[in-house]
Amino acid sequence: MRILGIDPGLHITGYGVVASLMGKWRLVEAGVLRTHGADTASRLQSLWMSMEELLHETKPSVLAVEELYSHYAHPRTAVLMAHARGVILACAAIAGIPIVSYAATRIKKIITGSGRASKDQVQRVIRAELGLAMLPQPPDVADALACALCHAFVHSRVASS
Repeated sequence: MRILGIDPGLHITGYGVVASLMGKWRLVEAGVLRTHGADTASRLQSLWMSMEELLHETKPSVLAVEELYSHYAHPRTAVLMAHARGVILACAAIAGIPIVSYAATRIKKIITGSGRASKDQVQRVIRAELGLAMLPQPPDVADALACALCHAFVHSRVASS
């Protein structure tokens, strides 16, 4: 199984692909998709094209994406994030890739044991879990890998039940 984890964003979207190899999860590829354009529509088109290419190149079995979280103090940020997340979900759905969503607190709880873990804690657990030499950077990549590993752990528990 190849899991593509996504941390959606309008300017920067983090991604990470993990695969099971002899019963252990390994990093396949990770990075960021940076959008280009002067307006929202151009950025969304750029994100769509980058997602199509990423899906074609990585051939994931499933896409795991962080659910939208919005804080009442920043409604505009939530709306922009929702636009980006919608493009990502539509692109994966058209490609026939199953999609699963997880709340950020659930991802942190499953990965670190605490739903309120800091970004640094998440990065350290991801580094240890995947045997990386350095902390995954930027944090968008760590969040995407955490989402992918969250699904891997949830799927493993369900499969063994």
